[in-house]
Amino acid sequence: MTTAREIMTSGTECIGADESVLEAAKKLRSLGVGALPICGTDNRLKGMLTDRDIVVKVLVAGGDPSTVKAGDLAQGEAVTIGADDDAGEILRTMSRHKVRRLPVIDGHDLVGMVALADVARALPDPKVGDLLEALSTD
Repeated sequence: MTTAREIMTSGTECIGADESVLEAAKKLRSLGVGALPICGTDNRLKGMLTDRDIVVKVLVAGGDPSTVKAGDLAQGEAVTIGADDDAGEILRTMSRHKVRRLPVIDGHDLVGMVALADVARALPDPKVGDLLEALSTD
């Protein structure tokens, strides 16, 4: 069966936990993505930061994106998938946690990202449809 390693986008870049949200926004724009993993100085995954987080938790709340740190927005442990986990586990994890992106971990190392679009390209339509339904309901 298809594994996360086979469908992920490799070369995923992190935003440092100590970097500003403004720097994160610039990186999101330059990479053309909507989310970045937040990594600590130990290179371990600390959480995820989305463009929506920046708008809702910083800008609308009156925060200064040049002084708020990306790590301040990391909430608990990030939902991840193992590089050798199969497509069924990807679907279950995305559905259970209602996430559209999963950092792919090999041991303790971030090796890529599986996004909903990756799943849509790699898996049969009915499975993707079930996932979209699960992500669209509360």
